[in-house]
Amino acid sequence: MGRIQEHVLKDQEIFIGLEDSKKTWHLCVRCGGVVVHETSMPAKYSTLNNYFRNRFPGCKITVMYEAGFRGFNLHDKLEGDGWNCVVTPPNKVTDEKCRRNKNDRIDCRRLAKNLENNDYKSCYVPDRQLREDRQISRTYGQVQRDITRLCNRIRRSFEFHGLDDFFPSGSWGRKMYRDAKLLIKDMDISSSLCFSLNILYRELEYLWDLKKELTKELKKLSESERYKKSVQLLKSAPGVGMLTAIRLTLELGDMTRFKRKEEFANYLGLIPSEYSTGETERRGHITKQGNRLVRSWLIESSWIAIKYDPVLLNKYKSAMGFNGKYKKKAIVAVARKLAIRLRALLLSGEPYIVGLVA
Repeated sequence: MGRIQEHVLKDQEIFIGLEDSKKTWHLCVRCGGVVVHETSMPAKYSTLNNYFRNRFPGCKITVMYEAGFRGFNLHDKLEGDGWNCVVTPPNKVTDEKCRRNKNDRIDCRRLAKNLENNDYKSCYVPDRQLREDRQISRTYGQVQRDITRLCNRIRRSFEFHGLDDFFPSGSWGRKMYRDAKLLIKDMDISSSLCFSLNILYRELEYLWDLKKELTKELKKLSESERYKKSVQLLKSAPGVGMLTAIRLTLELGDMTRFKRKEEFANYLGLIPSEYSTGETERRGHITKQGNRLVRSWLIESSWIAIKYDPVLLNKYKSAMGFNGKYKKKAIVAVARKLAIRLRALLLSGEPYIVGLVA
């Protein structure tokens, strides 16, 4: 039997779906509406780059992969070497409703087909500097969550050993936790329990110090040339302080990509979900897509903003209902309105005007 010579594409437009995993990349290559090659390789960029250059000389290559744990580093490398790259959100990849099989080979075929048919939505890819600056904000959030968990652990330890009678009920602030630490040595408890509680407190103090350092670094970023103007515009809005302003700036990135205010509200997940068909209309809770932390910051800011802006207060009252039954629903409506106004500030370059009806 004669040897079958492999076909090498030259000077063609090809579309590649790449399924990314920790150790292996699975690829499906399409050209002219058909699959021309499928392969898998170690998840090393040098191997992928050599594959493109040797197998598809002179071709216009476009690669699409799903956003995942590797972030956008692969996108940067591909674009840097002259290949086109599309990063798509995993939840936006179109798929047949009846499909019951899923594996890497099927997924990369689906990505390649969607790419060739232009049936996809792409992610906004921030530049490397913004991604690295953003990490400070996200580390701040992680440390804050660790502080909350550790505070709860300390409270549960007091309760478990019957020591909660020494302290007031309700939520505690930092001062209360520090006051409780001073009382430990005067309690009638064993040295083992005293040692354990002091270990928890040492960890808590360390996390508080880390949070303080991160806050200083975020303040430094807010005063940098790159972010200073955006932070000042956002701070002009009621309820938005320095910390919220710089974190919003880092998370939202380039606002010009949102052509309409509805797109921005949809991106934040602040629009009601809907499942309607024919004459039947069903509307539910907000979609909650996008970054949940950004939504939480906007809602926290909205609780303060309604105290200072009568327009937002009227929005809250009208959405709350006659007997004040829908307070949560109302504050979400205010958060959506505030978010749209913040977008307008960043696009126009004009500060917030309290009481402006728009």
